[in-house]
Amino acid sequence: MYDVAIIGGGPAGLSAAMYAGRLKLKTLVLTKERGGTILNASEIMNWPGIKKIDGVSLAKQLEEHALDYSYVEIKDAMVARIKKKKDNFLVETQSGEYEAKSVIFAAGTEVRKLGIPGEENYVGRGVHYCALCDGFFYSGKTICVIGGSDSAAKEALLLTQWAKKVYIIYRGEKIRAEPVNLEKVEKNGKIEIINKTNVVEIKGNESIENLVLDKPYKGKKELALDGIFVEIGRVPATVLVKDVGVKLNEKGEVITDKEAKTNVPGFFAAGDITDSKFKQAITASAEGVAAAFSAYVYLQKKG
Repeated sequence: MYDVAIIGGGPAGLSAAMYAGRLKLKTLVLTKERGGTILNASEIMNWPGIKKIDGVSLAKQLEEHALDYSYVEIKDAMVARIKKKKDNFLVETQSGEYEAKSVIFAAGTEVRKLGIPGEENYVGRGVHYCALCDGFFYSGKTICVIGGSDSAAKEALLLTQWAKKVYIIYRGEKIRAEPVNLEKVEKNGKIEIINKTNVVEIKGNESIENLVLDKPYKGKKELALDGIFVEIGRVPATVLVKDVGVKLNEKGEVITDKEAKTNVPGFFAAGDITDSKFKQAITASAEGVAAAFSAYVYLQKKG
């Protein structure tokens, strides 16, 4: 029996584990990937006290800090189901079942896909969702990033390390990058922005060859390139909470209060999975700590 089971091993989950260990709670972290989505970050420059660090290094430091407490255990396992068992919770994985008095749900998000013809056919053969993971395959090639967020801008900048040409294709008037990244994009001669345009189909043979656009670009509705990187946001991975009765908002995010509590007693949530507006590694970490403390208070009252 664990005091708390933490679902997810990103900044929220690992920070929650660290603080739960500090509070001497018997803690189990279940995660399919230690570090979560920050593993894909080539450069993090907004973590207090550290001017610049890559995602892999930050994830390792968070994991080591959590495991520095003997109360914390991390298992590499994908959670299949969470259900209530009287006053406790039963967490089912492919490798076994674990019972806990409380749960901190920090499963993060999954990539949002385009949902257009050709996308599924070319995943791994020209369609990608992580520049750091797959960008090096495109040395000297022409590629594009689909999306207009700050993340899309950073992906494009990273891809210029390998590609000879990087398009940013965005449906809006202007990409929504932070000023420092927007300036870098505008000054980078390898990057060209195509605004007010949607990609409606992906075409090719063994690998992708063309994108079909909803409006002409330089007189043509097809754009020839070698690869695309999709960066149009993420969707919360909240399927597991439905059996427990946790309330979600219209976006599918877990509704929490400022103490990381959900509508289900003993069930807390933190990180990108929640309805918090500002989603960053630093805020996820803070929410994880709040969730751990709330779990501690809950267990103290429960006795």
